Amino acid sequence: MQRLKGILLIVVGAALWGATGPMMEWLLAETALTVSFILALRLIIAGIALLIFLSFKMDKSINSIWQQRIWLQQLFIFSLVGMLGLQYSFAATIEVSNAIVATLLQFLAPIFIVLYVSLSQKKMPPRFQVIGIISTLAGLFLLLTNASLDHLLVSQEALIWGIILGLSFSFYTLYPARLMKEWGVLLVVAWGMLISGVLLGVGTAIWRSNEWLLLKDGKIIMILLLLTLFSTLAYVMFLSSMSYITPVETSVLSSIEPLTTMIISIIVFQATLGTWQVLGIVVMLLSVMALSLLGDKA
Repeated sequence: MQRLKGILLIVVGAALWGATGPMMEWLLAETALTVSFILALRLIIAGIALLIFLSFKMDKSINSIWQQRIWLQQLFIFSLVGMLGLQYSFAATIEVSNAIVATLLQFLAPIFIVLYVSLSQKKMPPRFQVIGIISTLAGLFLLLTNASLDHLLVSQEALIWGIILGLSFSFYTLYPARLMKEWGVLLVVAWGMLISGVLLGVGTAIWRSNEWLLLKDGKIIMILLLLTLFSTLAYVMFLSSMSYITPVETSVLSSIEPLTTMIISIIVFQATLGTWQVLGIVVMLLSVMALSLLGDKA
C-alpha cells in the first residue's frame, strides 16, 4: 500500500505540474501580467496557505527552523536558488518559447546530475550514462530543429533559459535532501515558497505594479488560483513520493508530466509538432527513463 501511495503521489503530482505550463503560457500570452508578478503572488499565497495548514498539524512551532542558523542558511539558499530559480526559469522559458518546450527542457536535469556526480567523484560516468546523455541531446536536437540544420525552432534566449531550468531543477532535487529529512518536506517547501516570493516581490517592488488592476478580471483570478493550487500540490506530491518509492521510480513516473502538457497545449493552443519533433520527444523521454532506471547500477 505504501508503494501504491507513492506511485499515486508522483503520477498525480506530475500531471498537475504538467497542467501548470499551459496555464502560465495562457496568462503570459493573453494578459499583460509579467513573470515576476505572477510568481511573486503565487509563491507568497501558496507559502502562507501551507504554513497556516502546518501550524495546526505540527507538534512543534513552524518557526523552529528560524532558530538554528545552519538550517536557516540552507533554507535561504534553497529558497533563492532552488525554489525561485526553478520557478522563474520555468516561467521564463515558457514566455520565450512555449509550455511544451519548457517542460521538456527541464528533463535535462538528469544529465547535469550525472555530470555533477562524476565531477565530485572525479571519475568518468559509466558507459550507459554517456549513451543516455548523447541520446537525450539527440532527442533535444530533433525537438528544437525538427531535423533541419538551417535554424532552431526556438530562440537562443529560450535555449539559455532552458539550460538554466535544467540546472535549477537539478539543484532543487539534490540540495534540500538533508534539510527536508530534518524538518520535513511540507515545512521546507512552505517556507521556501514564502521566502522566495517575498524576495522576488521586494526585488521587483510588486506593490507599485499596475498589474493589480488586471485582477478585476474573474477569469484571470481563477487561472491564477488554479495555477497556485496545482503547482503547490505538485511540489508537495513530488517530494513526498520519495518517502514511499525510490528516486528511480519517481523519475520514471514523472515522465507523465510532458505528456500532460502536450495534450493540454494541443487542445488549448492548437499546438502542432513536426514528425521529427515528436520522435525527438520520444527519444528524450526514453533516454531520461533509461538514465533513471540504470542510475543505481553505476
